[in-house]
Amino acid sequence: MITMDITLLIQIVNMVILMFLLNGVLYKPVKKILKDRAERQQGMQGEIAKFEKNARLRQQEVDEKMAKASGKAKAALDSTRAEAQAAGEQRLGSIKAEAEEGKNRQLAEIRAQIDSARAGLKANLEGFANEMASKILGRSL
Repeated sequence: MITMDITLLIQIVNMVILMFLLNGVLYKPVKKILKDRAERQQGMQGEIAKFEKNARLRQQEVDEKMAKASGKAKAALDSTRAEAQAAGEQRLGSIKAEAEEGKNRQLAEIRAQIDSARAGLKANLEGFANEMASKILGRSL
């Protein structure tokens, strides 16, 4: 059973003093540290959100610049390809023209040689015919 004497009063005073001491020494500093930590985390969350927003904006800028650069590169490639195609077609046309001219020249030379050979053969045709007839008959005509 509990007796009500002076020790109970001393224990109550002791508990009150201990409560004030622990409150001042332990609870308030821990609460302050936790509060500061929560404020720092909120501040960091705000900075993180700001950095993420800046990162998204910069990524969009980079993407836009890359799209523009890609478009310019594609346009330059297409124009260069078209120029090369035109130059190739022009060169091919000139080569074909040279080849056609050379072919026509050689055909003209061959025709001239054929005509001169015909003329030479026609001129000697009578002599060849007499010579062949004499060889076939075995006597001179």
